[in-house]
Amino acid sequence: MSNLILVIGESGTGKSTSIETLDPKETFIIQVVQKPLPFRGFKKNYPIFSKENPKGNRIVAKDYTWIIKALQSIEMNKDIKTVVVDDFQYVLSKEYMKRAMERGFDKFTEMAQHYYDIIEMAQEMREDLNIIFLSHSENKEDGTSKVKTIGKLLDDKITVEGLFTIVLNTKIEDGSYYFETQNNGFNTSKSPKGMFEEFKIPNDLKYVVDKVNEYYGG
Repeated sequence: MSNLILVIGESGTGKSTSIETLDPKETFIIQVVQKPLPFRGFKKNYPIFSKENPKGNRIVAKDYTWIIKALQSIEMNKDIKTVVVDDFQYVLSKEYMKRAMERGFDKFTEMAQHYYDIIEMAQEMREDLNIIFLSHSENKEDGTSKVKTIGKLLDDKITVEGLFTIVLNTKIEDGSYYFETQNNGFNTSKSPKGMFEEFKIPNDLKYVVDKVNEYYGG
């Protein structure tokens, strides 16, 4: 069973930037949206995986099936210790747009199933893996925030954050970028007791992974 980490926040609040501190030699990035990563040298450190470059450690997933196949491949690659799925909410958005002309509600059930299948597969992967999902947040009418989804099917049937032991929310304060490790009364942040000493930590995924490994490793 792998360690699942969910990082939630609005666009531009430091989610993708936090990837920079990870070790590229043991990290694989799955981008749901094709866009440059927001740090210097990302193309050199994270070249695209292909037949011509089987040592590449990044893919751009066209749909959920690509993510499933990538996870299956990573399961067999013992050199990879950290997986980042960037812009995870677009798994739903992209499929919704592709199927926008379809009538009926079956498509929403299928989209929710595809989204859930990815998380479920990640849960069942090898124990030495940390799998980090980066996703946008959305604000509810009561002023609280949650992970962004589409429609009410996922929200009504599944609390997405409940599938994760560690949920971090982004925070910008005095021009600096942080992750919140515990619920502030308005979001869904959470982490096991004693994993993080502080309520607010740097938006540094290497720091997060090190703390998780230390905590579960003894």
